[in-house]
Order: sequence, then structure tokens, then C-alpha cells
Amino acid sequence: MTTKLLVTVYTTLTALLMSGCAGKVRYPNYYTLAVAPTKKPVLNEAHQSATVAVRRFDTPAYLRQGRIVYRETPEEVGFYDYHRWASDPGAVVTTGVIDALRSASLFSVVEPYAGQEHPDYLLSGRLERLDEVDSNGSVLVEVRLSAELVNVRTGESIWAGTVSETSTASARNVNSVVVAMGHAAQSGIDQLVANIEKQLSDTSVATAICGTTAEISRK
Repeated sequence: MTTKLLVTVYTTLTALLMSGCAGKVRYPNYYTLAVAPTKKPVLNEAHQSATVAVRRFDTPAYLRQGRIVYRETPEEVGFYDYHRWASDPGAVVTTGVIDALRSASLFSVVEPYAGQEHPDYLLSGRLERLDEVDSNGSVLVEVRLSAELVNVRTGESIWAGTVSETSTASARNVNSVVVAMGHAAQSGIDQLVANIEKQLSDTSVATAICGTTAEISRK
């Protein structure tokens, strides 16, 4: 290979490398799922003196990848390459549930479960869905939560249920989708806590009735 040809090849490669380096590098955008309790906590007015620990909400494997999910069909899962979660949505939902339980004053103590506590109740849950759903020209989001409340002493399941919430994005962009996801997630959390409150209330009433009946039968 001649010296002139070598110089030409070197010059071409250098130009290509410089052109590539000069190209704009695109970095991911990061978002947080914003949830906040709708009620303020009321001190010293807990529905019962029992304590509860909340286990971290599990998530499907596809939600643990960190990328925001969209669905163009119910069967197809897509991921945004440059739009990701700054923190794990399962952890954010867990914190939201703890805050909502404290705000509802259902228990005297509400703490995250770390394996060392000895609570009266244990709440476990799962964030089943946190997806953008594209349908008929509109952009919706779907959030699905499931949970179970167990009496630690007896092992009895006090309550178990699933809630699904949808919300419409105000615009066709990822920021609006994330805002809608936050609204739907908070609505789902509020519904879970409301269902737990109703179950505890019904259980308390049933216990009171049974106690009264037993007292009458002894007389």
C-alpha cells in the first residue's frame, strides 16, 4: 500500500471518528411516581391498638427493568428506551400504602416490614400493572394492585383483594402519562385502604355481636 493511500485512509477514518464523537449523545429522562395520602393523620385516634407491618410490594419482572412500559395491544409489552423510573415503583407504592394507613388511623403503629418486627398484622402486596395503554387514539394508564392482610398470631387471612384504576393522560407525552400513573396509583392505594378499613370494621362488629351473644347465653 502506497504512502499516499495510507494517508488517505487515515484521514478518512479520522474524519469519521470525529464526526461520530461530535454527534449528540441522548441521555435517558428519569421520572418519579408521585403518590401522597389524601387524608392527614389523626393522632391518638387509631381504630384499634393493633400494630401492622407492611411488606415491600412485589412487581412483575417486566416492571423491574426500570423502563416505563406501554401497551399498543393487550398482549404486547413495549418499553421506552429513554424514559425510565428514578426509583422502583414497587417501593414507591409501598411507601404510599404505609402513608395511607397512617393517615386513615386504622392501627396504632404502621411500619415497613424488615423481618425483625413482631406486629399483630402483616400486609403483603403486589403492583400487578403500571402501564400506558394506547387505545383508539387516546392514551390511558392502568394500575392494578393486590394485597392481603394476615393475623400474624393465628395465620388467618383477615382480608385479601385486588383493585384496578385507570386514568387518562392529559397529553400525548411521557410526562403526562407519568402524572396520570401517579393519580391512578394513589386512587388504587386509597381503595385498598378503604377496603381494609371496611373489613376491620365488619370484623369488629361481628366480634362485638358474638361477645354479646355469649354473655347473654351465660345469664
